[in-house]
Amino acid sequence: MKTAGIICEYNPFHFGHLGHIEKTRSNIGENTAIVCVMSSNYVQRGDFAVFNKHARAKAAILNGADLVLELPTPFVLMSAEGFANAGVCLLNALSVCDYLSFGSEANDIILLQEAADMIITEKADMITKEQLDKGDSYATAQQHAANTLMGKNASVFKLPNNVLGIEYLKALKKTKSTMIPMTMNRTGGNHDSDTGYSASAVRKKLRCNDIPYDLIPETAIEIFKSEISAGRGPVSIKNAEQAILSRLRSIKDYSKILGISEGLEQRFMKHASNEPTVELIMQKIKTKRYPFSRIRRALFNAILGIEKEYATITPPYIRILAMNETGTSILKKAQKTAKLPIITKPASVKSINEESIKLFNSEASTTDFYVLAYQNENDRHGNQEWRKSPIILN
Repeated sequence: MKTAGIICEYNPFHFGHLGHIEKTRSNIGENTAIVCVMSSNYVQRGDFAVFNKHARAKAAILNGADLVLELPTPFVLMSAEGFANAGVCLLNALSVCDYLSFGSEANDIILLQEAADMIITEKADMITKEQLDKGDSYATAQQHAANTLMGKNASVFKLPNNVLGIEYLKALKKTKSTMIPMTMNRTGGNHDSDTGYSASAVRKKLRCNDIPYDLIPETAIEIFKSEISAGRGPVSIKNAEQAILSRLRSIKDYSKILGISEGLEQRFMKHASNEPTVELIMQKIKTKRYPFSRIRRALFNAILGIEKEYATITPPYIRILAMNETGTSILKKAQKTAKLPIITKPASVKSINEESIKLFNSEASTTDFYVLAYQNENDRHGNQEWRKSPIILN
């Protein structure tokens, strides 16, 4: 049996995600096992996940995934490069995946590999740095390097899933991974569009009290309806805005926060403690050099107390969120060969090492903050992370 890894957020799970899993199996073999590394209660764009990680992991298992691992919050709230590198490192450490499968707009692994190889050259690095010195954002500077070195093929950098795919390929090369990369065309709307099978379109409807039955598989709908009925979703910044503003107004030094550098700390100090809404804070901080995506991630890192030390490390453990019978078999195999400790019961982290305990404590703290955004006050109690075992479906 072959095994494919998928790095994902499923925020929330929809038919496009189902199509990716089904195409992966179709391309490799119907008996292919699917291992997902899924973002925590937060997402890479800098936001709360619309439903908590265990609900999203359960939806994934019911729709074709076999084993779901957690990508811890500090690695979620990084740039595309950091997000991709951490996800690849976790799949490498599990030591059971033969393939890495990801969606892209290009649907051309040769073109994406060419772009990945080009962007890590000294010439590309030099051009990118020159543009950054001129005040460009990183994405604009990288696009300039691609335009210079790739000609018409540089357009591959203009679409977000291509960019993330390129980062996966860079991470595979950097870590000397044995996983074989494969890509396929995304189904439905573009990333963060409000149409088609985009997670953004689904979130928009959910937050307007409109369940998009035509965009989400039935089993996932049942899970999300249950979360909504219980007052645990959909979660948004608005739900916790007062708590967010309170934390931002208590921060005296932004220089230690992950993602805040190059003068951004001054902009946070000036605006984060003065404005009455999160949206106004981001509007004030945003410049040509600092796009919304970076501002949002930095803001959540500040709220959650995530500091720059995480920029130089990779996840120290593998945490299981959910699995089915096949996933249980994969886990048994992985426990013999994994290159990192595997956590099924939270308390077991205390017997690993100080680095792991520190990360898990940080994760527990981020969950304590996440639940403050629940509408049901009875589910806002603290220390939930320490009491949550994997979901097992047979």
